[in-house]
Amino acid sequence: MRVFQIQENWGIDHLQLADRPVPRPQPGQVLLRMLASSLNYRDLVVPERGYGNLTGTLPLIPISDGVGEVVEVGVDVTRVKVGERVCPIFFQDWIAGQPDATRLSRSLGGPLDGTMCELMCLPEQGVVNVPAYLSDIEAASLPCAALTAWSAVITEGAVRPGEHVLVQGSGGVALFALAFAKQAGARVTVISSADDKIERLKAMGADATINYRTTPEWHKLARETTGGRGFDQIIELGGEKTLPQSLRCIRPGGTLSMIGVLSGAQLSASLGLIITRQVRLQGISVGNRDGFEAMLRAMAQVRLPVVVDRVFAFEELKQALDYLRSGAQFGKICIAH
Repeated sequence: MRVFQIQENWGIDHLQLADRPVPRPQPGQVLLRMLASSLNYRDLVVPERGYGNLTGTLPLIPISDGVGEVVEVGVDVTRVKVGERVCPIFFQDWIAGQPDATRLSRSLGGPLDGTMCELMCLPEQGVVNVPAYLSDIEAASLPCAALTAWSAVITEGAVRPGEHVLVQGSGGVALFALAFAKQAGARVTVISSADDKIERLKAMGADATINYRTTPEWHKLARETTGGRGFDQIIELGGEKTLPQSLRCIRPGGTLSMIGVLSGAQLSASLGLIITRQVRLQGISVGNRDGFEAMLRAMAQVRLPVVVDRVFAFEELKQALDYLRSGAQFGKICIAH
């Protein structure tokens, strides 16, 4: 079967098409014919071995997210049947409960082989059925971006009707966070870098929007959208350059869900703003299978749309990664298999 793999050495330049033997499902495993994959920021980090020893060893099949059709099952498999569509879960050993070192150590696309392959063999516990209303491309977008947003807004954030939520950007996580927060009845402010994106965010239900390029000190205007009270929750995707401003517009006792480090990974904010106002700084690392299935039920209930920016062919993985690096996307970047 065809695969994309990082081979011989680390780096995007060593990402190549290759052939591997067709896997066979062992007892408790399922064989998937992969239908589509989608990209996340971490897929730019993994080829450069940006997670150190947690990245895995070579050769490595990259890309964590995807959807496939079950084509064969091993002995004793009961969770899924041949012919069903399923998404692999990101953390293969995190089924339920709180995270620990073991549950966070086995993620797809590094250190475990990812979804850029024609066929994929996984434990039945590591997949979930996807709602029929979603296309293959839409379903492939869910395992990381959607579940991360769900964990931040619903599981950990417990957003309630009438609360104020700030979302940063218009990538996959941001758009899912906007959708889930609106579904929960919150008032959502979104910051973005371009006016055309802002118009699309308004059409998706954003109650207030700010162009952070034309308004660099956006925290002042953002706070005004809450009547001066501050945000109950902020979906923090920027990291180093956005966190100091986020701390100036979060309310006392509010929650800052730390998800991304798109502008840098170093902490350069006043810790006093966290301590003296009892701000909760909550790290979010995707989520568990129970959360994934709860999210899918909620999405199916309202047939929540998934925003896909662009679809590339299997052979165009490097071009897709270049497009992701550009930051031009609005929603998810996907790969058709």
